[in-house]
Amino acid sequence: MRLLVFFDLPTTTKEDKRNYRIFRQFLIRDGYDMIQFSVYARICNGSDRMEKHVLRMRPNIPTRGSVRYMQVTEKQFTSMGIVTGKKKRAEKAISAAQLSFF
Repeated sequence: MRLLVFFDLPTTTKEDKRNYRIFRQFLIRDGYDMIQFSVYARICNGSDRMEKHVLRMRPNIPTRGSVRYMQVTEKQFTSMGIVTGKKKRAEKAISAAQLSFF
């Protein structure tokens, strides 16, 4: 399964920019890969792990702006089409099949 995080955070004041940077850095440290600007994805093995990462994300969400998440299966994620542009290197490098050891 993949956990997708979409966010639209203000960057008008110094504090807003700082909060944006802190949230983005949290996502990267927690294992998310950037799909495109303000859209990050992370592989999770099961619903329990997914909920764990959602709970871990909640205290790091800035008070201003909009943050949403969605869970999708690996099949749904890999069937995502690209209208323009190319897959990022991180998308090409890692698939859930490579992470399934059991």
